[in-house]
Amino acid sequence: MSHTAAATRSARPLRRHAGTAALAAAGLLLAGCSAPGSSTAAGAASSSSTLAAGERPSCGTEPVELSAYIESGFPLPQALFDEFTKANPNVTFDVREDQFAVITQNAPRVLADNPPDLMRLPQMSELAKDGLLKDLDPYAEAFGWDQWPPSQLQQLRVGEDGERGDGPLQALGLNFSMTGVFYNKDLAAQIGMTEPPATLAELDDALAKAKAAGITPIQQFNGGATGGLLFPLQNLMAAYGSPTELNDWIFNKEGATIDTPANLQGAQHLQRWIDAGYFAGDVNSVDYATMMSRFIGGDGLFMFDGDWESANLDTQVPGKVGFFLMPPQEAGGGQAAMSAPLTFGIANAAPHADCAAAFLDWVATDQQARTTTVQVGGSHPMGPADAFMPETEAGSVTAQTLEAGAKITADDGAMDFLANATGAIYAQSWTPNLQKMVAGQQTPEGLLSSVQADYESQLQG
Repeated sequence: MSHTAAATRSARPLRRHAGTAALAAAGLLLAGCSAPGSSTAAGAASSSSTLAAGERPSCGTEPVELSAYIESGFPLPQALFDEFTKANPNVTFDVREDQFAVITQNAPRVLADNPPDLMRLPQMSELAKDGLLKDLDPYAEAFGWDQWPPSQLQQLRVGEDGERGDGPLQALGLNFSMTGVFYNKDLAAQIGMTEPPATLAELDDALAKAKAAGITPIQQFNGGATGGLLFPLQNLMAAYGSPTELNDWIFNKEGATIDTPANLQGAQHLQRWIDAGYFAGDVNSVDYATMMSRFIGGDGLFMFDGDWESANLDTQVPGKVGFFLMPPQEAGGGQAAMSAPLTFGIANAAPHADCAAAFLDWVATDQQARTTTVQVGGSHPMGPADAFMPETEAGSVTAQTLEAGAKITADDGAMDFLANATGAIYAQSWTPNLQKMVAGQQTPEGLLSSVQADYESQLQG
């Protein structure tokens, strides 16, 4: 359907599927709050817990091995695991790593058949609706997470119908990740760019100058099962439209559509960048590791990526890289960014749920943990508004990304990632359609129409 048809069609509720037959917990609805460590879905296997009423969850003193299923290529989780073991010698971790696209595909089966104590979560709606995730509200009450700024937890709440933003707390974040634009300071100087672009037109001008100077304007990944062009695309959509409307679509709000005039303008802008040759010629075969290697090696003026690389860039190329938020259309306008917790959940049938929850609380509240989160992850920790924050070196990439995060908070411009709208939308719709755009086989109109059709089909099941 065209963007016009999508904008004018009558809103109708979308029926979400109850899971596949392969899931042991398929079709089970969340049953509200329960005691920490107990099952929250009717008929699901219970987790071990011996907590008395009002008792603070802990890892105890007996040996505990927490199983963790995490995303490969990111050092923060393992760094936090190591620090937690130092502070709690009775606790060790059995860690399994996979690429995010693989975790997305495996999540329902892993949570049902081999439930981990801690798991890096992809899109949560279907997992929560199928009763595969622990309801963390009892832990929130026990640890005081319910006293944190509510915005930290909003994205992590899922209602019984699978709609996000309200309902039981289904996960917690190791930190708040945020995306924006990294730039190579030496290459910027070569084109006369002395400060970050203040408007979208200034960004376009810098891209054109880089291309004319023989510099790769944007170093980006778009190969394999993860379409990295979704990073600049979502930034462009927010520059033309509303981050709130994008969040409504991601959160599966009734009647929400990605196929809007504002989003079409963003997709058309991305198409102009593709047509102008602002991405590397082989962008459709560039994976994430290759992008990072090239950018660190000096190939590429800009890179759309997240603050999880801030500490890495400060170490690898100190003083050589800057960071800015996607500029607005008009100077001084509000800015938006994908800003979401690095989401970790506890399987509903996790054998050591109380200890896993204690770990998540430690990550958010312990001074050493918060220092590790900033120094290794380059991101703002979760936790109380007045919690300890480690000092950062002035002018470092980490300092710039933390400052940018404060700007996003002030502008109320935080968005979740478009890839998280459904469990399959990233690998099965966004990625192939963006790769087709690069290859000249898809149009901006077709991109949005296709993704919206896939979205509705996946929600209806």
